[in-house]
Amino acid sequence: MSANSFDARSTLRVGDESYEIFRLDKVEGSARLPYSLKVLLENLLRTEDGANITADHIRAVGGWDSQAQPSQEIQFTPARVIMQDFTGVPCVVDLATMREAVKELGGDPAKINPLAPAELVIDHSVIADKFGTNDAFAQNVELEYGRNKERYQFLRWGQTAFDEFKVVPPGTGIVHQVNIEHLARTVMVRNGQAYPDTLVGTDSHTTMVNGLGVLGWGVGGIEAEAAMLGQPVSMLIPRVVGFKLTGELKPGTTATDLVLTITEMLRKHGVVGKFVEFYGEGVSATSLANRATIGNMSPEFGSTAAIFPIDGETLKYLRLTGRDEQQVALVEAYAKEQGLWLDPAAEPDFSEKLELDLATVVPSIAGPKRPQDRIVLANAKEQFAQDVRNYVSEDEESGKESFPASDAPASDAPASANGVPSRPTTVTAPDGTTYEIDHGAVTVAAITSCTNTSNPYVMVAAALVAKKAVEKGLTRKPWVKTTLAPGSKVVTDYFDKAGLTPYLDKVGFNLVGYGCTTCIGNSGPLPEEVSKAVNEHDLAVTSVLSGNRNFEGRINPDVKMNYLASPPLVVAYAIAGSMKVDITKDALGIDQDGQPVYLADIWPSEAEVNDVVANSIGEDMFNKSYQDVFAGDAQWQALSIPTGNTFEWDPQSTYVRKPPYFEGMTMETTPVADITGARVLAKLGDSVTTDHISPAGAIKADTPAGTYLTEHGVERRDFNSYGSRRGNHEVMIRGTFANIRLRNQIAPGTEGGFTRDFTQADAPVSFIYDASQNYQAAGTPLVILAGKEYGSGSSRDWAAKGTALLGVKAVIAESYERIHRSNLIGMGVLPLQFPEGATAEALGLTGEETFSFTGVTELNNGTTPRTVKVSTDTGVEFDAVVRIDTPGEADYYRNGGIMQYVLRSLIRK
Repeated sequence: MSANSFDARSTLRVGDESYEIFRLDKVEGSARLPYSLKVLLENLLRTEDGANITADHIRAVGGWDSQAQPSQEIQFTPARVIMQDFTGVPCVVDLATMREAVKELGGDPAKINPLAPAELVIDHSVIADKFGTNDAFAQNVELEYGRNKERYQFLRWGQTAFDEFKVVPPGTGIVHQVNIEHLARTVMVRNGQAYPDTLVGTDSHTTMVNGLGVLGWGVGGIEAEAAMLGQPVSMLIPRVVGFKLTGELKPGTTATDLVLTITEMLRKHGVVGKFVEFYGEGVSATSLANRATIGNMSPEFGSTAAIFPIDGETLKYLRLTGRDEQQVALVEAYAKEQGLWLDPAAEPDFSEKLELDLATVVPSIAGPKRPQDRIVLANAKEQFAQDVRNYVSEDEESGKESFPASDAPASDAPASANGVPSRPTTVTAPDGTTYEIDHGAVTVAAITSCTNTSNPYVMVAAALVAKKAVEKGLTRKPWVKTTLAPGSKVVTDYFDKAGLTPYLDKVGFNLVGYGCTTCIGNSGPLPEEVSKAVNEHDLAVTSVLSGNRNFEGRINPDVKMNYLASPPLVVAYAIAGSMKVDITKDALGIDQDGQPVYLADIWPSEAEVNDVVANSIGEDMFNKSYQDVFAGDAQWQALSIPTGNTFEWDPQSTYVRKPPYFEGMTMETTPVADITGARVLAKLGDSVTTDHISPAGAIKADTPAGTYLTEHGVERRDFNSYGSRRGNHEVMIRGTFANIRLRNQIAPGTEGGFTRDFTQADAPVSFIYDASQNYQAAGTPLVILAGKEYGSGSSRDWAAKGTALLGVKAVIAESYERIHRSNLIGMGVLPLQFPEGATAEALGLTGEETFSFTGVTELNNGTTPRTVKVSTDTGVEFDAVVRIDTPGEADYYRNGGIMQYVLRSLIRK
């Protein structure tokens, strides 16, 4: 029950139903607030308890100073939690482990139960092994179940063991698309109350739902577990960036072009840790599908959220996707009553403002390694010619592997006569035919990921490009692996209804699965002959995907350069087959009459796209796809599962193992101690992402993780991916900091998970995992040194869990990504920042030093030091900034991590 200090409790009647609401207009200053802060204000009014959430917190939001730097901590209580299976499995593993820990500490295991609705969508496990055939989908699903049976049995057990926990089975869709099409409420109803739907999710692209007016963002699995168990999310009232949209998109441009433009603008502006909110007349001209596409890319431009207010377009989408009329009426009535309805002419109080005329957006792609590196499509060929020089060996004849790390300088590779490096290589296909590939060959063309597959306009445009291409006798080039992985079954339903599926199939874009696939690195292997040619001749080949992330080493281990593009451009590049083709001017191929075919010849008009969308998509499709979404198919239902409220761990399992987080834990906390005698495990450059840190992708046989699986009797063909084994900490520790493109500066000349082991004479180069084991056996704490934007990327709990389990006690970076910094604290790792303007290089740090950190013990007094003294055995000293930003984070750190804090709190209740 709310303390209701502001007498805000009221009743809203909608049709025959009455709901309790908490009126925002009872708080002075609320009317001028941005939409997103109004949602936070309502959250505090409803959850005010006089202790963690007080009247002063509510006044602080009402009196928000838009120009002040964030300093006021508040406790945000999300209405629900959403997960995908890679991050969700370890969440459920941890909950199962917590039940046992509670029992061991004398508490009631049943207390470990989600207190807020928690929904998990299995979408990250399907791999595009098979492609280009009509049975590719069925084969990939069969392979998926074969690889993941233990995980799926565990999740089915969780669905029966925990209240308020539901699982959307495999082969259904991508979590964020399922969220906007079915799970999102926009206005939540629970226990007679109506309030804004809010959430946190274990995937950074949770922000896709911001397009539907739902405030939510990605968190680490550790924070999600706490939210499931009723713990509020500690946060500072953020700065809010107003992004004004005017005008309309021109024909020929897509939502992808728009979102890449916005990503570039906001990255340049700087929005890390801030909310972005869209307003203005242009919002009304932006479809819900386009809003969701923009919201999805929030992690790529770095904001916490990227939200659109509720308006008529929101209601139209809710009706289209099968929400009942009472729910739609409630959303409209509640939004208008609470001042949450879009006023296109309003200018809320924002901290900063940007503006974009939609008419200025032009066709674009982004790459070759970051989503914010937008390239105007007309300049793509020229830009590739410059960028490829960074990805070829300095001696083109040497064949030396030369993939640069994210912070490596460009090489001075010699160019061929026309200024573009070239290494033509003949490939023989299984049928005996031959073809030639070179640097820039498009070897992966994938319509993939929630970002764009949720948007029917770009998906229909892609299918129409395929149709027009087929009618002119064009198809993909033989070296291009083409895949179609929609975010929900609705997509294939409207393709079928429009008669477009056969054309996609003929170009090679057969259905491979309903899941993330290529966007998260589940692209599957390239054809053997292509992979062999690429590796033997060190070719800088490319992928083109309709995803949101194109970081190095993420898409496919054979592919060096990755480009984000709209689905219709993915089809076009599959036909062109190379980034050396200017697809705005050069012919994509030759038609049946021997005439050149250009992009303009097969690009659909806006009217064509709109006509197909209008006539092929209806409410009935969504009702059919989601009528029994949690039940699953016969294969899912046939999985055998254990019973009982504590899990029966299988000691032979290589997928699900009980983690060590609570071993030796007592009800009393151990005082925080200074860190002495620490060694550097890794010294890293700028823009090291969670993709570099967290285990992801394929598991190679000659790595510590591969060795572990082999020793446990797992055949190489059954290794599966790191993501699929996130429920096994033994595999995950061995894969932390093991990305094949990581460059550890204390082990020069190496790429991958290598370091130098200073426990041994002459400090030999060693696997990071092996060195960590030696350091821990010697009682030596470890530290990571890093540059700018450390930990940007997906909200990967294992980037923090693996760091902690390797024995790392502190990280010193020039700057952090929000989620990773908080996740480090959640695992008991101290995040520190170099003084303003200082770097490891400027301080003369080589990574060979021994470090000591003093002043950490001030945390035992209930305060957080602003800085701690860092000193080395070489005489370097400096004051590092402590990046424990809120009192709540300090509590987590004092408890050894967020899970330990929650566990103690629940037992004491």
